[in-house]
Amino acid sequence: MDLNHTIVPSTDKEASAIWFARIMGLTYEGPMGPFCPVRISNALTLDFDDRREVVHHHYAFAVNDDGFDSIFGRVQAEGITYGSGPAGERTNMTLNDRQGGRGVYFDDLNGHSIELLTRA
Repeated sequence: MDLNHTIVPSTDKEASAIWFARIMGLTYEGPMGPFCPVRISNALTLDFDDRREVVHHHYAFAVNDDGFDSIFGRVQAEGITYGSGPAGERTNMTLNDRQGGRGVYFDDLNGHSIELLTRA
């Protein structure tokens, strides 16, 4: 079984999809039906959708070291606050080294928690 897609609630679906694709090094190809999808892999899309109220979610992405370096470099270049953990450490501007890898947390435009980890 594979997850095919999930809806990401957003205050501005297209701005959110564009931002997410840029930070993550992905391509946004424009709206499709009522959604603004961003393809994560051959099997998964995040479908950004407008909502009046956004309940914050957590999205964790396992990436290789090169992918981590690229994404984290864009996070730093854009001045995005990041941290080593999901709670109080979310803004300490450091990485974690869990499982012998690297990890980081940061928020998207809607306050969703994005996690990158190199060792699951």
